[in-house]
Amino acid sequence: IMALGIIVDDAIVVGEDTLTHVQMGESGLQAAIGGAHRMLPPVMASSMTTIAAFIPLLIIDGRIGNILIDIPTVVICVILASLVECFLILPGHLHHSIKNIQDLHPSKLRIRLETGFNNFKDGPFRKLVTIAVRFRWTTIAAALGIFIIAIALIVGGRIKFTFFPAVERDTMTANVQFSAGTDTDQVDQFIRHLDLTLAETDAALGGDNVKVAFQRLRSASFTRNSASGNSGDEFGSLLVELQPGDGRQISTSEFNSAWRKRITVPAGIEKFSIDVSKSGPPGKPIEVKLSGTDIHNIKQASLALQDLLKGYVGLTNIDDDLPFGKSQLIYELTPSGKTAGLTLDAVGRQLRAAFDGIEVQNFYQNRDEIEVRIQLPDAERDRLSIIEQLPIVLPDGGTTPLSNVVTFRAQQGLDTLTRVDGQLSIKVTADLDEAAANADEIIADLKADKLDQLLSEYGVAAVFEGKNKSQRETLADMKLGLMLALILIFIILAWVFASYSWPIAVMLAIPLGLTGAILGHGVMGLSMTILSLFGFFGLSGIVINDSIVLVTFYKGLRSKGMAVEEAIIEATCQRLRAVLLTSLTTIAGLTPIMFETSLQAQFLIPMAVSIVFGLAYGTVLILLFVPATLTIIESARATLGLKSPDLPEGSTIT
Repeated sequence: IMALGIIVDDAIVVGEDTLTHVQMGESGLQAAIGGAHRMLPPVMASSMTTIAAFIPLLIIDGRIGNILIDIPTVVICVILASLVECFLILPGHLHHSIKNIQDLHPSKLRIRLETGFNNFKDGPFRKLVTIAVRFRWTTIAAALGIFIIAIALIVGGRIKFTFFPAVERDTMTANVQFSAGTDTDQVDQFIRHLDLTLAETDAALGGDNVKVAFQRLRSASFTRNSASGNSGDEFGSLLVELQPGDGRQISTSEFNSAWRKRITVPAGIEKFSIDVSKSGPPGKPIEVKLSGTDIHNIKQASLALQDLLKGYVGLTNIDDDLPFGKSQLIYELTPSGKTAGLTLDAVGRQLRAAFDGIEVQNFYQNRDEIEVRIQLPDAERDRLSIIEQLPIVLPDGGTTPLSNVVTFRAQQGLDTLTRVDGQLSIKVTADLDEAAANADEIIADLKADKLDQLLSEYGVAAVFEGKNKSQRETLADMKLGLMLALILIFIILAWVFASYSWPIAVMLAIPLGLTGAILGHGVMGLSMTILSLFGFFGLSGIVINDSIVLVTFYKGLRSKGMAVEEAIIEATCQRLRAVLLTSLTTIAGLTPIMFETSLQAQFLIPMAVSIVFGLAYGTVLILLFVPATLTIIESARATLGLKSPDLPEGSTIT
């Protein structure tokens, strides 16, 4: 759909030039062949610059590149196919169409439209272009001022940036983990409470929102890593599938918020979350990796960071990937034990032997190998009073009860340890409601001072990962791609124009398109996304197409000896129809996407907004800005004593 408008641009330029020469008295065959011949350089240049703008998008690495690589691939293939059609097939169609039209008398409506357009072109529009050229510095200053305002809207936070649009799916999962040892009836009762409140929420919101709800006992699906997994008597979950979003009046997040208000969380719960499934690249909007050498300091820093994140609006399911495990018994030597010469290692080996057993014999019975181990009976291993009476062998060969040489204290242990690049690490994550908060603003606020104070207090390091890491890597690739695109575009324009200065006038039109794209997001009330940046790249190639045709005609008029200002004004007026048609067809091809309501289309809407508004605004100003810029460049060339390309010998710049 995005390529529909781009496909016809080349054909419009050739067809419009052919029609112009037919109206000048040429035959249909001669005009069609001549139009293709005359428009070959500008059309090739415009197509090549558009391809040059999309090529850098192919080098984007990572998951984002894999997700979005089809966009530049399809557009580039479509442009190449349109060139073949434009110069090998279109002239024949134009010849036959014009021949049929010439045999008929034009209708009154067509005569009226032609007359009205010509009156506008030679009247108000010519006067406007003349003013823009004569007051060239004012024209450039006005365009630059609007561009600065657009940039200020982004810097000031009026138009926000969200890396990838989080399009909600129709599923939610409520997960719960009670403290270890919790009675299973209590877990089951809370899962039933979740199911009951879900039905109440559905009824309060009009009913027929929930498609199916499925209780799952003794297991959960927390996104965090865990050595013991997410299964056990203390776990439970409720899987919910809503009706398709296109048929619901309420979004999944809004349903989730209404459901949460009806849930009563009992005592004894360690973790509780309701995860809303979202499309897009993996990773959380807020994901901080804490690393250091002391796992207890890292865990305390994680808890402090979670408390800090709870102060931000829009963040939910704040958690880390190192949960506390089951209660552990920590033993230490008593003074008597130390006096007897025992060490913690010696006591630990004897405790291990008691619990894991000692292998004393292996023998074969028929073909089976039988292993004989001596260990405490199962009933005694679960009772602390029995364990305390376990005889411990002293270094001198004597024995004494375990309680005489060690003391026990209960402590909740950590579930698992994760090392990254040799360092212990914990990831703190949080989900984000994009309607209530912006991830970049939260991360910027954390980096300002709050996070540094926390890290220095606990002696740990922090790195933002998840979607923020993907954002940094993708933007770095796009910066490299932008430089490559601009270099390729300049080389193509310099080759077509046979000038190093005229491409500057054309490329200065790129910021005009970006201005319109930025303002378009503000008008539509949308945040900019990575798809908006994809639209910027495509817009950079599309918006200069009109300028190329304009400058090409100016070059032809100058080669005939026409003065600078007169040639610029005349070229702009002659190409008005072609410029408007190419822009309007591209805009018409993308406009339906902007008003699409399906969830899948939400990914592409920011890109459509970038191109539609950028091209609409850019087209209006290109017809005024490029002539003014070209006049200044020609004046500078005259001051330096340089001859314009294809300017006849002896001609002067006026």
